[in-house]
Amino acid sequence: MMMKNDVPIYLGQAVKGSFFPLPLFASKVPAGFPSPAEDYIEGSLDLNEQLIPHPHATFLLKVSGDSMIGAGIMPGGMLVVDRSVEVRHGKVVIAVLDGQLTVKRLYKRQGEIRLMSENPNYKPIKISDEQDLQVWGVVTNVINPLN
Repeated sequence: MMMKNDVPIYLGQAVKGSFFPLPLFASKVPAGFPSPAEDYIEGSLDLNEQLIPHPHATFLLKVSGDSMIGAGIMPGGMLVVDRSVEVRHGKVVIAVLDGQLTVKRLYKRQGEIRLMSENPNYKPIKISDEQDLQVWGVVTNVINPLN
């Protein structure tokens, strides 16, 4: 069951042409033992190019609620949603179920459709023929703050 505060918040449409290059270091940072730092910048990186391959079909949502924490989608994070990506079984989607917006993993097998949480505290939502389900797009990237 979806909790009332477990609703994505629309942040806006991706805009083609916005560019803010960030420095990209040539060396990789080890997550294990520290290594000597290299003072070398490989070039610049535009996060729009990395995160938004289809700007005209992409929008951003801010996350509230904790039903998808197992998928790395945390409260306060941002979702990059692409409407041009094929909606299919196993994808994390932005769905409107009976007028309520939610983010869930789509289960679609043998004629059965469910919206699945990634948190054991939430039960799957089985979709009946009487319910109205619309999928707005597929979540392609998540941007989470480190608290």
